[in-house]
Amino acid sequence: MASEKVLKFVEDIKELSVLELAELVDAIQEEFGVTAAVAAAPTGGDNGANVAAEKTEFDVVMTSFGDAKMAVIKAAKEVLGLGLKEAKTLVESAPATLKEACPKADAEALKAKLEEAGATIELK
Repeated sequence: MASEKVLKFVEDIKELSVLELAELVDAIQEEFGVTAAVAAAPTGGDNGANVAAEKTEFDVVMTSFGDAKMAVIKAAKEVLGLGLKEAKTLVESAPATLKEACPKADAEALKAKLEEAGATIELK
C-alpha cells in the first residue's frame, strides 16, 4: 500500500488537465534528466533482437490556429471536407484532434496544408 503522501500526490494529479499533465511530465523530465519512454517487449521469432515497430497510423492534432484563423478555417474546410460552420467550430476548439488513425502519408499531407495556412499541428 502506498503512503498517504503518495496517495495525496496521485489525487492531485487526477485533477490536472491534459495540458497541465503534459507540462508536469516535461518538468519532471528536465529536472531529473529522465524520459517517459516505454520499453517494448521482444516479440517471438526475432532471435532476441529488439526490433522497433514503425508507427503507421497517426492522429492529426491542431494545437493552435495561429494568427491566420480564417485561412486555417478555409484550409480545414477544404482538406477535411467539412461545412464552413463545422470547420469554424473545429478550428476554434483548438487543441483538437482533426483526424484519427490516419496513414502516415495522409497525416503528413494534412499537416503540411494546415501549417501552410498558419496552424500548429502535431502528429501523435
